[in-house]
Amino acid sequence: MTTITKAACIGGGVIGGAWAARFVLAGIDVAMYDPHPEAQRIVGEVLANAERAYAMLTMAPLPPRGTLRFAPSVEDAVQDVDWIQESVPERLDLKRGVLNEIDAHAKPDALIGSSTSGLLPSDLQRDMAHPDRLFVAHPYNPVYLLPLVELVGGNQTSKETIERAKAAYAEIGMEGVVINKEIEAFVGDRLLEALWREALWLVHDDICDTETLDNVIRYSFGMRWAQMGLFETYRIAGGEAGMRHFLGQFGPCLQWPWTKLTDVVDLDEALVEKIGAQSDAQSGMHGIRELERIRDENLVGIMQVLKGANGGKGWGAGKLLADFEARLWAGAGKADVDPTAPAPLRLVETKVNPSWADYNGHMTEFRYLQVFGDTSDALLRLIGVDDAYVKAGHSYYTVETHIRHLGEAKVGEALYATCQVLSTDDKRLHVFHAIHRADGDEVLATAEQMLLHVDAAAGRAAPADPAVLARLQAIADAHSALARPEAAGRHVGQKR
Repeated sequence: MTTITKAACIGGGVIGGAWAARFVLAGIDVAMYDPHPEAQRIVGEVLANAERAYAMLTMAPLPPRGTLRFAPSVEDAVQDVDWIQESVPERLDLKRGVLNEIDAHAKPDALIGSSTSGLLPSDLQRDMAHPDRLFVAHPYNPVYLLPLVELVGGNQTSKETIERAKAAYAEIGMEGVVINKEIEAFVGDRLLEALWREALWLVHDDICDTETLDNVIRYSFGMRWAQMGLFETYRIAGGEAGMRHFLGQFGPCLQWPWTKLTDVVDLDEALVEKIGAQSDAQSGMHGIRELERIRDENLVGIMQVLKGANGGKGWGAGKLLADFEARLWAGAGKADVDPTAPAPLRLVETKVNPSWADYNGHMTEFRYLQVFGDTSDALLRLIGVDDAYVKAGHSYYTVETHIRHLGEAKVGEALYATCQVLSTDDKRLHVFHAIHRADGDEVLATAEQMLLHVDAAAGRAAPADPAVLARLQAIADAHSALARPEAAGRHVGQKR
């Protein structure tokens, strides 16, 4: 359960709709206000993309989805909510008016975050009756996937407000980075502004077209920035002497007249048409929603890779994802099953998402192993082998697996997985898993696995904790009355 239980999103464009999706998928009820006649359609499409992305992002159990209600007014939307996210267009007079209206109708302890890309919070809160609760919460698109939000307080923002905001964002998988001083465009957009201005000059002067420029970024330093940022990358570039050597060697180059960063290109009609035509040629064959889905798949892939980096400890955005999943698992607790029932334990519910499909359009083979692994993990959590147990130095390792593929699972199909404990002792755990089609219960695949309890520090098998063994034995006793699966003990290539 998150600190925020009810939120309001004022403004349902690209950013506001994505904020709503982030909140709803975190189990938070959202009231949305946007006078645009197509607001419900636009936000609905953004939410659909977010749900698709989350299905690819994590197998951790998301909380029950929050509700999304479209309110007839700002006053109606902000009534009795804990959090208001304002995302109206970037005009100071408009934002001030909306924020003053929010402030007048929201309950006194509700926090108000503005998604402005560059306006100063002190200017925004100038006429508010309760300016101490207003702060800038500047995210990056897509908000439902990218975890960063820049937190900037104004001269009347309380320290408690920033602390509460940072803690609340962490609960929904975001990293709230506190900017020490308010400054126009904050940090991220200032960096982007410099790059954007130079890029426009390069296209204006026919040095390259938009596709070439994008290729330069995505095939080089863009890949480095996705996992190490700027200064850490340049520390490596300095060799063993590190950052000081890098600055000594390349610092003088900053005096050379390489760039036009202090000049602003004239975005006249001719240049706008030139860039627009090049952009159309580059990616106009894809619709915007299609490009969003491609972008989301790529971001999920990067975050998943980074989650397994650094010896499995995670790195960068992947470390944030791992921490977010740990909170989800902790909040979900143990599987809601009766471990003493004389039936296989139904431990995992999932759906075949598009990234799981192979060239035949079916669920690809390594995803079956992923679901079986998730089933084993669910069993381990049920018997007390949780994160704390693993961090204390003990766990179960899978030492043998035999998978049979019996049917085909297609994109979008709902599946569930069961586990039957065949035998156990103080070190070994022998299980039989099955993946079923949710509609009809057909068995699509089975996996027989042997797990071994280990002392991770010693690097060898060791008896499990007595409390873990007691829980496991209770399940084994209940399953001893079940018929042994006919596939248990089969070898590869054995005829049916």
